[in-house]
Amino acid sequence: MTSRSSKATARTSSEARAVARTQTLLKGKDGIGTVRRTTLPGGLRVVTETLPSVRSATFGIWAHVGSRDETPTLNGATHYLEHLLFKGTSRRSALDISAAIDAVGGEMNAFTAKEYTCYYARVLDTDLPLAIDVVCDMLTSSLIQEEDVDAERGVILEEIAMTEDDPGDCVHDLFAHTMLGDTPLGRPVLGTVDTVNALTADRIRRFYKRHYDPTHLVVTAAGNVDHAKVVRQVRAAFEKAGALLGNAAEPLGPREGRKAIRAAGRVELLGRKTEQAHVVLGMPGLARTDERRWAMGVLNTALGGGMSSRLFQEVREKRGLAYSVYSYTSGFADCGLFGVYAGCRPSQVHDVLKICRDELEHVAEHGLSDDEIGRAIGQLSGSTVLGLEDTGALMNRIGKSELCWGEQMSVDDMLANIAAVTPDDVREVARDILGQRPSLSVIGPLKDKQAARLHEAVS
Repeated sequence: MTSRSSKATARTSSEARAVARTQTLLKGKDGIGTVRRTTLPGGLRVVTETLPSVRSATFGIWAHVGSRDETPTLNGATHYLEHLLFKGTSRRSALDISAAIDAVGGEMNAFTAKEYTCYYARVLDTDLPLAIDVVCDMLTSSLIQEEDVDAERGVILEEIAMTEDDPGDCVHDLFAHTMLGDTPLGRPVLGTVDTVNALTADRIRRFYKRHYDPTHLVVTAAGNVDHAKVVRQVRAAFEKAGALLGNAAEPLGPREGRKAIRAAGRVELLGRKTEQAHVVLGMPGLARTDERRWAMGVLNTALGGGMSSRLFQEVREKRGLAYSVYSYTSGFADCGLFGVYAGCRPSQVHDVLKICRDELEHVAEHGLSDDEIGRAIGQLSGSTVLGLEDTGALMNRIGKSELCWGEQMSVDDMLANIAAVTPDDVREVARDILGQRPSLSVIGPLKDKQAARLHEAVS
């Protein structure tokens, strides 16, 4: 039995914990590039990066939910919900939402990924309070009405059709399915025609309530922003909606776990009447938290990250077999993918595949030259910095870092990690990743004999 004094002490202790906590995560020079985080009661995090030299600001809210959080019958619900949050709140209609940002020359959008969703607005710094009010209103007070669900269903089905009409895009969904099968990570973010048609307003509302409470959200702002003002405005917006609980709930941490991908030698072919065959050859990669990811980034850049890369030179420049050829990595919390994409004439698929397979095997066995590695480190370093030259990119970096890693890394630290990669590091990760038996996904007008040969290409 608990005494009254013990209960009072526990309540006082809980209330003491339920206060805003502010930390400086990265200290910039003269205040430029300073990143701060405030955790509000109820677990809502607000992270900002200050860049006083610009006249714009990008405000975003990240939700710790993506398509991998869906059951098979809910496939597509996260993306469907993303659309619906623009359809109106108790204070604003869909037109009011878009008109408010258009009226100040701003930009507003959202995107859904496999492990998170982001809603954002980019405006002049003087219009940041408006952006905060509009985006927070959408995230906390969307109505999700039956008529909006029905109307938006047609829009999403058109988006699915548009993706299927672009085989160069669709083949990456096919590759994810080839590697990960009928699992949450292997299913398409958009869902399918059948799953989207089956989703109801009630099911989407339940999904919304389960995944959009403050502990699942990270609020971000980057540009000419004042951290304390952003925190006050966000707090006021959430309190107005009754969405900011005054308890000591802790934010949801980064995803954890370890998932092995076993997809060696799998082949999936999708017959389409296209002018080109679209090919992805690949194998399991690295989880985004793997310490070898810096070496993997250098390897990927040298293999297929630019016009001087091995694959571009061998497939396009020397032989003219494809216009587009590149390699890429996808890192998730517990696994990853490495893939090589090429689009070519159907009659040249086997030649392209042989060259790609030979290059991967050669690099796995012999590694890359020191010159290739040095050039890739320079390219990756430059692209990292150039990719952070606008407030939208900065907002993306701090939001994704908070959600996926639970910490912030300065640009200088990122560059130091890239520069620290050694030829031996790259050769080791090349041996581990490229030495695996690949799997293959192809979309195109393939004949039976070609299909049989494609199975042999990964044997």
